[in-house]
Amino acid sequence: MKVSAANDTLAHIIKRKLGNPIAKNKADSSQPQSTSPNFAGRRQGVTPQYVINTQETLQQRAAKRRQLTLLRQQQNIETIMALAVEYCPHVSSESEPDPDWIERFIGLAEDTSNQAMQTLWAKILAGETVKPGTFSFKSLLTLKQMTQKEADALQKATSLAGRSPIDNSSLILLGYYNRPSLLNLFKLKSKAHLNLSKCGLSFPNVLTLMDIDVLYQQEIESTELNIGQSYQLVFKNSELTLKAKRNGLILNYYKLTQTGEELTTLSQAHLNPQYKLQLEKVLNSDFEVSWGQ
Repeated sequence: MKVSAANDTLAHIIKRKLGNPIAKNKADSSQPQSTSPNFAGRRQGVTPQYVINTQETLQQRAAKRRQLTLLRQQQNIETIMALAVEYCPHVSSESEPDPDWIERFIGLAEDTSNQAMQTLWAKILAGETVKPGTFSFKSLLTLKQMTQKEADALQKATSLAGRSPIDNSSLILLGYYNRPSLLNLFKLKSKAHLNLSKCGLSFPNVLTLMDIDVLYQQEIESTELNIGQSYQLVFKNSELTLKAKRNGLILNYYKLTQTGEELTTLSQAHLNPQYKLQLEKVLNSDFEVSWGQ
């Protein structure tokens, strides 16, 4: 990995974004700031040590920056749309995406230069083209504000999320507890937890996903399961069936929001193998655990 001095990196960013390099101010410190055509800042009583190294006027420099921005945005959206063509399957589509949706998509996606994030935008466009209405404007706004770190957390969550046939929602199973019976009201709840951090999804990751409205803020509980009753979860590449061995078993989980549901469709991540092992180990005491395809 190439290591560069921070000031060199910053100078490179300035040149790339403004179209002109920055250099030491050679003007006499007694020269009024307002008379310097390349004045790059304004602090009362202080002459800046650095100025934009060009003979262009402020108006010309502003026009150049706008032009550079337009070129960068054009390059970004062209790259995203070219990628979308690669991801779009050769299937029939009954209608085209809403024109307003397309305009909003372009306006939000055109500032994305990160290659990994461009891939997500391309998959959204491809998915919306195949089935218009798949991605809401709210999901576009969430992706627009999403950092690469948040996108990585979303990818990790996707590998743990299963879909419940009961209400067709996606969730991340956390564990379960046994509700005390009427014969033993004072018995403490018997709880069993899965350690998501061992599967790559740390608690800070979870808080991040809650903050960007991918996961609901609180844990949710299933209905009570009694002996012989089953609960199913469908993952990308397998299906889990849990059959209760005793009465009063309640599963708890994180549920994905509608935005989370939409964004997780961008990934084809298979079930995390470490998570699968934990499901078998933790749930085996009170459930019959079986897998299918």
